[in-house]
Amino acid sequence: VAAHKKLATLFYEPSTRTNFSFQTAMMRLGGSVFGFADPSSSSVSKGESIKDTVKMVSNYADVVVMRTPWEGSAKAASLYSNVPVVNAGDGGHMHPTQTMADRTTITRLRGGVDGLCVGLCGDLKNGRTVHSLIKALAKFNDIKFFLISPRELAVPDYMRVFMREHQMWFTEVTGLESVIPQLDVLYMTRIQRERFASEEEYLRLKDSYILTPEKLENAKADLSILHPLPRVNEITVAVDKDPRAAYWRQVKNGKYIRMALILKLLGIQV
Repeated sequence: VAAHKKLATLFYEPSTRTNFSFQTAMMRLGGSVFGFADPSSSSVSKGESIKDTVKMVSNYADVVVMRTPWEGSAKAASLYSNVPVVNAGDGGHMHPTQTMADRTTITRLRGGVDGLCVGLCGDLKNGRTVHSLIKALAKFNDIKFFLISPRELAVPDYMRVFMREHQMWFTEVTGLESVIPQLDVLYMTRIQRERFASEEEYLRLKDSYILTPEKLENAKADLSILHPLPRVNEITVAVDKDPRAAYWRQVKNGKYIRMALILKLLGIQV
């Protein structure tokens, strides 16, 4: 359905799932893909700006997918592009297409989103998937957020302001075990090493939360365990056998929602 259409992937930061799922989505639709997963292999290494790169690439592509370490970069790039630009992650800010996969997974598992108790656990300061998910769930009713993190990695102030402005119920805690019995959804995230200025600080916080089968003994029988991946050690592999583990379903759903997104951006109806 998308024969002869081109998708450009501009990944200034490492990616596995997002990059592969966009490539797979476009190829399954009959289109083709070009781009870079390492900016050092492009003219970026010569000092070319994002503005010039996007202006150039948008002459070759029908859709541009971009990931960078700079907050707001995808939105800025869209101002100079002749074609739609998709934000595949901009620093510690947002990751909207991951949120599409998250929300699809939650809806399929729970039958809906209204009235859920959602635990967001880990690096909530730098976790762009967390920020995106909070904003997306603001559209639903009676969501309760348990924000579980070390104090140093709590959600940024602008997210607190957003939640208060939208009258969203939330509480911030440092312990997972005390709140896990109340949760319908547990969204685990890794401590993001690449966002730390100090290796010492990362090492001090990296093992703050490790989900094990023992910690799930007091959780609801129908708890949904999500993780945007990659994981480091915050979910032990033993949890993979638990029927409540849903993170691999997120991966598959990510492919399908990105196929749907590409079709929408290309104006193709099926």
